[in-house]
Amino acid sequence: MRILLLAALSIVALAACAPRGLITLAPEAAAVGAVERIFIGSTRLPGDDAGNPYSRGRSYMTRFARYDVSIPPDRQLGSLPWPPRHGPADPSKHMLTVDQKSYETDAAFRTDLARELRHTPPGKREVVVYIHGFNNTFAESLYRLAQLQHDMGLPGVPVLYSWPSRGTPLGYAYDRDSALFARDGLERLLQEVSAAGADQILLVAHSLGSALTMEALRQLAIGRDRSVLPRVGGVILISPDIDVDVFRAQAQAVGVLPQPFVIFTSSRDRALGLSARLAGETSRLGNLGDVQALAGLEVTLLEVGAFSTGDGHFTAGTSPSLIQLLNGIGDVDDALGRDAASRIGLLPGAILTVQGATRIILSPVALIGEELAN
Repeated sequence: MRILLLAALSIVALAACAPRGLITLAPEAAAVGAVERIFIGSTRLPGDDAGNPYSRGRSYMTRFARYDVSIPPDRQLGSLPWPPRHGPADPSKHMLTVDQKSYETDAAFRTDLARELRHTPPGKREVVVYIHGFNNTFAESLYRLAQLQHDMGLPGVPVLYSWPSRGTPLGYAYDRDSALFARDGLERLLQEVSAAGADQILLVAHSLGSALTMEALRQLAIGRDRSVLPRVGGVILISPDIDVDVFRAQAQAVGVLPQPFVIFTSSRDRALGLSARLAGETSRLGNLGDVQALAGLEVTLLEVGAFSTGDGHFTAGTSPSLIQLLNGIGDVDDALGRDAASRIGLLPGAILTVQGATRIILSPVALIGEELAN
């Protein structure tokens, strides 16, 4: 128990060293950085100032908004460079908000999202819905989605679901309850996205957001939804903080899982290691090393522990070398949608398949080989 307590305190100390992100409005940054437009649905209560427009409080009403975020040209892949708390912001070095809009009605949100979707032809109108994880402020989840959209070229219009995380490493119990509280809000957002005319919806979730996402999919399936589930064209769970048995039960309730269904895992994820120990388990879904535990499910596990730094809890979105490797694959959806045999050569790494479930161990060696070849 003493060792477990020390491990928890070390992770808390690391998290406490970094200042928390706040919104900084700087319209002039639009002339310097690349602007990513993010649509938002949130079950957070409104915040008390412009830097914190949505709080950690829980709202029974889903609120809708839109933010335009500037990505600076002088930035490392995977990073979120915040402006200083005391001092001028530099649009060439810092992520900044250039514009924001709150919608008074659901219809106004749908109208603007539909207008954005009409920039692409019918049949190809895609939306990426990002569900953030544990210990996130609104600003952090917003800027993270803008970073992922910019660095990885996610297909479609980006939409953030911001649920009421307490935004502190000591708020794990609060966040677990909030993930359950937020299920109806996510379902509502997905219905609005569908009504706006999205042909396909890609769900990307991190950490506890993965548990929330699976619960929402389960809820839609039990309710015999016909508007959202047929449009879900893929699911990506990044470091999912879910008990493996619970995940299997959720998947069983959903029925046929959307494809591709990808789970980014890391054997070096310290946060999930601690979560597993607190639950009296050896692993969570996001650091699972045995694909046999998911036999019978059509899922692909991408093990990215070799790329991990820090606590290893968001390697898929923060490792420059892994982002570079994934961007170099080309058609990732096509590669992940193929059977295991035909994936060889498309996804670099060792591949093991057991009754539909596939585990791929990605290696930096593949990236080095690619660079030498070029």
